[in-house]
Amino acid sequence: MTGLKKRISTSNNKLSRRRFLQLAALTAGSATLGFPSLLRARGVNQKLNVGFIGLGGMGSGRLREILNCGVNVSAFSDVDEKQFVAAREILPANAPAPKTFVDFRDLLQSDVDAVVIATPDHWHAPIASSALNAGKHVFGEKPLTHTISEARALRELAGKFPRLATQMGNQGSASPNMRRAIELIQAGVLGQVREVHVWVPPSGSFKPGQSFPSGKDPVPDGLHWEHWVGPSPFHPYKKNLYHPRAWRAWYDFGGGSIGDWGCHGLNLPVRALKLDYPTAITPDVPGGYTDGYPKNVRLRFDFAARQDLPPVTIWWYDGGRLPAAGIVPKSVIDHLGEIPAEGVLILGEKGFTFGAAHPGANYIQLADEKKLSGILNHAATKHVPVTLPRTSGHLQEWVTACTGGPATFSSFEVGGQLTEIILTGVVALRMRQRLDWNGATMQALNAPAAEKFIQANYRTGWQT
Repeated sequence: MTGLKKRISTSNNKLSRRRFLQLAALTAGSATLGFPSLLRARGVNQKLNVGFIGLGGMGSGRLREILNCGVNVSAFSDVDEKQFVAAREILPANAPAPKTFVDFRDLLQSDVDAVVIATPDHWHAPIASSALNAGKHVFGEKPLTHTISEARALRELAGKFPRLATQMGNQGSASPNMRRAIELIQAGVLGQVREVHVWVPPSGSFKPGQSFPSGKDPVPDGLHWEHWVGPSPFHPYKKNLYHPRAWRAWYDFGGGSIGDWGCHGLNLPVRALKLDYPTAITPDVPGGYTDGYPKNVRLRFDFAARQDLPPVTIWWYDGGRLPAAGIVPKSVIDHLGEIPAEGVLILGEKGFTFGAAHPGANYIQLADEKKLSGILNHAATKHVPVTLPRTSGHLQEWVTACTGGPATFSSFEVGGQLTEIILTGVVALRMRQRLDWNGATMQALNAPAAEKFIQANYRTGWQT
């Protein structure tokens, strides 16, 4: 099979949004012509053909989930060939064996109608843009992209293909708890909200606070390491340092804990409070900085007032760091026995909501109440109408949209904006300073040098 590097070339590493869109169209190649997956005749009982690109932890999880969505899993792509065997074992014994490809573009030339992308972050945008241009519906794991400029460009590209269903993989978006919380907050149940706290536990997949080691290890058989690194700066293979799973520790491949959890934890507050882009992002890293994502991160995101809504500050904590004493209401601690390892706390003048990172809100308590209530059965808010659609599952919602149903709740437009927000935190950490942010122009007004972390800078020979 022709290697990716031999098939992709460019003389210019730095991507503008216009260049990103142009190159994405070229990468799709002949599959773009005629939109084959949109125009192919489909029988009444014909299932959607879905291909999976990336078959590690997230990919295998989505594979298990989609088996309940009435689709045909027809193709696999991964640069680690041992993943094919493990993924095949997830499928029912009588299921047809999916076609397998190392090069994702070969998969896009096959008969798939839709793709699920679950690679490391640095491949998200190149693959998603190629899939859209090849006429495929796309489900992309969070964060939607690796850099802010890619997120903006992918949002624009998806807008050019309104008939293609897109969905970012922040599964809490399908939760009835989250959708009810949005309805209640936007109905004014909490009054004005000025403060949000989001915290997540230490990662179980990577070690923060590392520096790049010297030397290299033999590349395992079946792992196409050059292809795995792809458009990012090259690092020699080191056993268990990047692959599998540990790549989030390194900015060249991922965004640490906020890259992993940010599109979950900030999902509810950004939606419910109608937040645009932050105006400032301030990092606090008491343990100091290294080459990789640091330990015990706190980030402050400041958002401006919106129409009749006041300014909002979102505090983000990871690595086991928690809000200061007195911030988490006593009723939460009493109910759960302690401050939980993860939480989303939205504090309003008339009450608060609290929940785990994925749904964002499990509980609600108003100012005149003495204890928490479940957000779905809170007597005092039953009068607030249901205005958002409910769904039977995040992937099912996407599959339904692929086959002509309603639009998804976390499309690339929605997921792309959320990704831009959380990636400003990554840029602030990489710059090791407060950023005064202009979201419309994607610029750190007080730190021009941040441009190198905002734009996608692809390795020569690996441009898509």
